[in-house]
Amino acid sequence: MAKEHKLTVGAAAPAFELESTSGKKVSLASLKGKKVVLYFYPKDDTPGCTREACGFRDEFAAVKKAGAVVLGVSKDSLASHAKFRAKYELPFELLADPDNALAKTYGAFGKKIMYGKEVTGTIRSTFLIDESGKLAAIWAPVKVDGHVEKVLAAVRGETAPATKPAAKKAKKSS
Repeated sequence: MAKEHKLTVGAAAPAFELESTSGKKVSLASLKGKKVVLYFYPKDDTPGCTREACGFRDEFAAVKKAGAVVLGVSKDSLASHAKFRAKYELPFELLADPDNALAKTYGAFGKKIMYGKEVTGTIRSTFLIDESGKLAAIWAPVKVDGHVEKVLAAVRGETAPATKPAAKKAKKSS
């Protein structure tokens, strides 16, 4: 089971400064005054992580219009991140957290169940940080399908849309 997050909505978001695909370090302090969507994912160019990144890519204009910055974080190297960004034309920065220090600080690294076995690794998690540096919303563990829409609704200050059953599952012929 994924461990429960110690962080709570309304608390100050833990500070960070990590190398990014821009070639510069990105810090939470440098983003003060902006909403930040900080999402942790296990590995570049894997199926779930690619769907999640492409979801943020596809809604990037709407997220940006709502005043937020998107940052993806994994333990992958900057070289891996650069390939991943280029391959999928990701318009946002990816941050390298090689020792999972930031993921651990945010509770996005720990024990989880994967393919029926307990493993230790990145727990797919997303944090919405408000303009003053406080946690406005926390999603963990994240289910990729429908996640970006929930994040976008929160960034806009709306309630998240109800999850709709997938059309393929809903329409079974007898």
